[in-house]
Amino acid sequence: MNIRGILLAAALGAAAVASAAPARRAPTVTATGIRLNAPWKVKLYALAHSRFRHPAWGWQHSERDYRLALRIARDDHLHVDKDALFAAAFLHDMAAFQPCADRKMEHGACAALQSPAILKRIGFPMRKIAIVQQAERGHMYYSTPGRDPTAIVLHDADSLDFLGDIGAARMIALTGAKAPSFAPAVKTLRKFLTVIPPRLITPSARRIGRRRVAQLKAFLAALQRQTYDGRAM
Repeated sequence: MNIRGILLAAALGAAAVASAAPARRAPTVTATGIRLNAPWKVKLYALAHSRFRHPAWGWQHSERDYRLALRIARDDHLHVDKDALFAAAFLHDMAAFQPCADRKMEHGACAALQSPAILKRIGFPMRKIAIVQQAERGHMYYSTPGRDPTAIVLHDADSLDFLGDIGAARMIALTGAKAPSFAPAVKTLRKFLTVIPPRLITPSARRIGRRRVAQLKAFLAALQRQTYDGRAM
């Protein structure tokens, strides 16, 4: 066989191997081990990873909210709809990436307006959409989630993600490279210490909240010392 024949045979062999290789499988679990046990969850998680990328309210925040909400539900023996909770957790801040036409609309209400079309397209069980929308509307600490357990646990989980070390990381990350100081973020964190804990609804969230408040207070106290009583912040 001449050199041309050898090269052709090698190319054909490589093509055969490539065609026989299995296609890349979609993930079966999330980054922290949440089971993606339905095709629509796989699609929603992929959407969040590709479009909802932000240090404060990107897909990582959604993943933490979902896991913490399940923990609250388990500890307080609340029956929640896990499908609706998963959908609301990963779409509740979508207005940060896809704003509504009415820019004055509260972002939870905007998510409730926009998410049904996305969920219908990916095969979500739409009989549960009202639960998703209620959880989206009521997720912020200043919102009233109503009486549905799914909305309540998302509200408390989302509120807790503003406290503790993770709350500090999120708020300071928002400062950005062009800001002259991160003092405004610190001011916001001090506000959270007083306004968020009274808005927590479930007993387990209040217990977690007390620990996270202590963490955040310790962080802010150390920061105050290390910035020369805030004068070099």
